[in-house]
Amino acid sequence: MRLDKFLCETTELTRTLAKKAMHRGEVSIDGEMVKNPATQVGEAQQVTWLGQRLSLVGLRYLMVYKPAGVECTARRGLYPLITDLVDLPKAERLQTVGRLDVDTTGLVLLTDDGQWSHRVTSPKRRCGKVYRVALADPIEGDAEKDVRRAFAEGVLLDGEEKPTRPAELEMTSPTEARLTLFEGKYHQVKRMFAAVGNRVEALHRESIGDIKLDAGLAPGEWRHLTDEEIASV
Repeated sequence: MRLDKFLCETTELTRTLAKKAMHRGEVSIDGEMVKNPATQVGEAQQVTWLGQRLSLVGLRYLMVYKPAGVECTARRGLYPLITDLVDLPKAERLQTVGRLDVDTTGLVLLTDDGQWSHRVTSPKRRCGKVYRVALADPIEGDAEKDVRRAFAEGVLLDGEEKPTRPAELEMTSPTEARLTLFEGKYHQVKRMFAAVGNRVEALHRESIGDIKLDAGLAPGEWRHLTDEEIASV
């Protein structure tokens, strides 16, 4: 890797600022001052800037307990970003694995491993996402059977040409449900219940595949995934 790119990857310096730092004699490789931005950095070499040793950030895998009022996007707007909650270098480079609406709470996964992210989100892998849903109107009796059957067969959402993939619905009370999806359409949970004449009042994601939201996390907190959780999807 070129030295100027290495500095950009390991610090907050832009390519221009990295070159200026080198010209000022602030950068060294294995104790020797280096001013050429094109100098190649090997894996075993030690790079320092202003006496501080630098190292590349490896692939990262995190779970975040998303609170309401936080955006799962890279574009800054009216709300704080999910990456604002993560106190790590280059957190803005982490991508959300399965976004949640701004008012939805619960499990969000972040990573900079694009292949792993694709495995989690690809419908072909049937990685179930479990949501706890609070509803405006009760669903019980024959209506519960009808809605459960409709979700299992697939619902044609407004504006869509194909029905949703089969989903699993469990009513835990007349106005509370646990819904498992195997895809991730825009506002899918809300649109599915709207299609059967109901309205979602609150939505919380409990798990993605075998990765469950850590009960020890409070809203806004995060932790690294374990090796077992990473390998589970």
